[in-house]
Amino acid sequence: MNVLATLAAIDWIWWSQVFFIGYFLLLNGGYLALNLLSMVSLRRYMRQRAELGEDAPYLGVEPAVSVLVPAYNEAATIRISVLSLLQLQYPEFEVVVINDGSKDETLEVLIEAFELEAYPEPLRRTVPHQEVLGVYRSRRYANLKVLDKANGGKADALNAGINAARHGLFCAVDADSILQRDSLLRVVQPFLEDERTVAAGGTVRIANGSRVRGGFLLEAGIPRSLLARFQIVEYLRAFLFGRLGWSPMNAVLIISGAFGLFDRERVMAVGGYSTSTVGEDMELVVRLHRYHRERRLAYRIHYLPDPICWTEAPEDLGTLGRQRSRWQRGLAESLSRHARLATSPRGGAPGHLAWPFMTLFEWLGPLVEVGGYVFMIVGFSLGIIAPLALTVFLLVAIGMGILLSVNGLLLETLSFRVYQRRRDMLRLFLVAIVENFGYRQLNTLWRCRGLWQWFARRKHQWGAMKRSGQWGSE
Repeated sequence: MNVLATLAAIDWIWWSQVFFIGYFLLLNGGYLALNLLSMVSLRRYMRQRAELGEDAPYLGVEPAVSVLVPAYNEAATIRISVLSLLQLQYPEFEVVVINDGSKDETLEVLIEAFELEAYPEPLRRTVPHQEVLGVYRSRRYANLKVLDKANGGKADALNAGINAARHGLFCAVDADSILQRDSLLRVVQPFLEDERTVAAGGTVRIANGSRVRGGFLLEAGIPRSLLARFQIVEYLRAFLFGRLGWSPMNAVLIISGAFGLFDRERVMAVGGYSTSTVGEDMELVVRLHRYHRERRLAYRIHYLPDPICWTEAPEDLGTLGRQRSRWQRGLAESLSRHARLATSPRGGAPGHLAWPFMTLFEWLGPLVEVGGYVFMIVGFSLGIIAPLALTVFLLVAIGMGILLSVNGLLLETLSFRVYQRRRDMLRLFLVAIVENFGYRQLNTLWRCRGLWQWFARRKHQWGAMKRSGQWGSE
């Protein structure tokens, strides 16, 4: 019996090693495949851009856009954020700021900075939201409107903005973010080129360390904070070969809540943003996929690498950890709610490719990754895992991770070259290597915490973030 038990234990240990090494091979191999797809898509996109010229195309037929800005306790940066939005290069647009029951002086800052006055205006209630306490118009800017409403969360604020919007397209923008002047002109292109388009998203980049004046980025720079540098590489990896790889298959499941353009009628048709999730941006996109596929309606959801939104990244572990836990919880909520997308014969690429991929490697991935590190390292320390097996595991888990990060930077270097100085790119390449030794693993632990919060159904709320406000003060 002891011999049989020993053989069974050896067999179990061997298969566990195969499972964890195989999982990391599939994980990184899948992302490498997306990387290749992204390179092809990016090459095609850059060729089209070269043919049209560096400046954003202006055709004179662009549809009017309502820019929705949900704000909660944004007194430090709201003035400069709204001012920058009012200066966007676009023929016809309005800015709708939704003050979601802020406890600071957000509303007072808006009233003083933009000379707001009460404007009695009946609002539609097509999608539900908390009570609107007041509507304000600016005496200085005819296209600026401010809603003051009871607190209900970001999704609830966006729903109020959708009801108040005058135009057929709306662009959701975070109050702590800034758009490049031509971002609206670029992100609207899919709506002009393909009438089936219901949503389009652009790239989000880290503003920390950059030179900003008047709400516009003058020069991209590298922040002093190592945490912020890690996030630069992370965002490049997520956007340039994550979402860009899914876009040709019409399988983009995430459009960042910081910058996305939507067909308002289609969004209202699916009920607006869900207020019962912390990942309202992803949940809406997945619901749009499911809605159109179940009804066999023609649609397209695009990701474009060129329209850029700059956002302030957390520079302390506490804030960053809460943000990543919240993102992971939102992802779990979005995928679990729409599991029928994967089982439906009409699921297509979003349901039969993107949903399983995201479930296996993003939703459940953190649990498997933590289990793999613990099993292999503890097993090696106890002498039950051979040095060769541990070496192979680390090469697959960390070595291929470095390859993915470096590839993300290569895509940036071969395309937009936002970071012009050679020393900045060298620093980022160094960061792309260093982040795999500690930061990626810490991020995995934060994501595991998010999964626990989802499983325990912890109460969710607006995510508080410490802001430096440096870019808003220039």
